[in-house]
Amino acid sequence: QVQLVESGGGLVQPGGSLRLSCAASGIIFRTMGWYRQAPGKQRELVATITSAGSTVYADSVKGRFTISRDNAKNTVFLQMNSLKPEDTAVYYCNVYLTSYWGKGTQVTVSS
Repeated sequence: QVQLVESGGGLVQPGGSLRLSCAASGIIFRTMGWYRQAPGKQRELVATITSAGSTVYADSVKGRFTISRDNAKNTVFLQMNSLKPEDTAVYYCNVYLTSYWGKGTQVTVSS
């Protein structure tokens, strides 16, 4: 049984940082992705990482966000720096191109 559990969200001021974690069980060595969904908007891809560590980022987060993984702990991370109000959303972890999703963690960027 695949289970994805996100953590690390919260309220942060513009320019601040947060680190999200996604603990995965029941699945290993797959490409993983972080998505986000803002109120009234469609869910969008933020970043992906292969089991070998190759990464892809949405243009809107390039240079600010970093996706990484610890294969030994089956955990994927999203380091978010220089946060902007438009980064406010629920962030979801996903086994890329599958229907396996976490429940999400809220990130709010506001002064």
